[in-house]
Amino acid sequence: MRMLKNVVLALVAAVIAAAPAVAEEITDVTGRKVEIALPVKRILLGEARQIHVAAALKGEHVFDTIVGWRDDLIKKDPDSYDGYRERFPAIETLPRFGYIPSGDFSLEAAIALKPDVLTLNLEARDAVEESGVIDKAAAAGIAVVYLDFRVDPARNSERSVEILGQIFGAEARAQEFIDYRRAQIAVVTDRLAKAGAIERPKVFIERSPGITGETVCCRTFGPANFGEMVEKAGGHNIGSDVITATFGDLNPEQLVVANPDHVIVTGSNWSAESDVNQFVAVGRGADPGAARERLKGLMQRPAFATLDAVKAGRVHAVWHQFYGAPYEFVPIQQFAEWFHPELFADIDPDRTFREFHEKFLPIAYRPGYFVSLSDGGE
Repeated sequence: MRMLKNVVLALVAAVIAAAPAVAEEITDVTGRKVEIALPVKRILLGEARQIHVAAALKGEHVFDTIVGWRDDLIKKDPDSYDGYRERFPAIETLPRFGYIPSGDFSLEAAIALKPDVLTLNLEARDAVEESGVIDKAAAAGIAVVYLDFRVDPARNSERSVEILGQIFGAEARAQEFIDYRRAQIAVVTDRLAKAGAIERPKVFIERSPGITGETVCCRTFGPANFGEMVEKAGGHNIGSDVITATFGDLNPEQLVVANPDHVIVTGSNWSAESDVNQFVAVGRGADPGAARERLKGLMQRPAFATLDAVKAGRVHAVWHQFYGAPYEFVPIQQFAEWFHPELFADIDPDRTFREFHEKFLPIAYRPGYFVSLSDGGE
């Protein structure tokens, strides 16, 4: 009986897989209406880091319909790339493409792969429109769809997950992802709401220091992206006091005057791009001791030496790639634990992220996404 049931299920799956795609209308995050046959049979990821969502939707079958991707994962997040390569060795031969705003994207090579859709990030929009990529792609039968997990994630992340759910034929799984994300964020925001009026520590979050030879600070975040995560976790992002865009700069004098209670830097394994290798390499399987030493080194810069946060060891690093994937629930939980340790003594962001991997992702979890000087690096 069980064998017969398995045969029937296999036949049903085969029929579904063989069913013709149906042309439907998708509205992307810019409001563009794009007609495309769903589910899509051949997908070109205009940013490879979109795999962090696609894999959560399709699991073991995530690469079944991906015909190519941008080269950013192997350059900017090689630890994650290694995780997917270990599980899916064939991706080493998956065609890679450059970045349209940098001028190293070959539309001709992309067209040769005969994709049905090209997914692009919102921040590439100006360059895409100036280059005429959308019209040229359309002439070749390729739909262009914009997603956004970075510029305004509060507004666009869930919609982008839904769009990828449509593209990959995984709408139900997309909703499961969204529900899980909401619930994990609510673990923090609901408790903060119940706590009432609490003191919000001042937080400075520095964007990707130590990649280049520039040793001065201070690239940071305004009210969106990591800036919003700080606020949701019960902190006050000092960058939002002077910056209205998603990203911007403070000068060292502004940082000294603000004298934040916590300093957070974003880091990743940027060894393929860095000319100085002073970045904090946190991420999948990172060495916490080595990351902590890098973090200590960054705090020796003149702008940081007098800060109360540095003197007290309230200095932390967070995986930079959280800024471009809808995994914000993990840093929000970690930030809350850093900012309000008594209120959030029972939460475990590492456990949360491990659970997420087990529920949604086809690769094994390896810790290393956060480090603090107060954990033994003073």
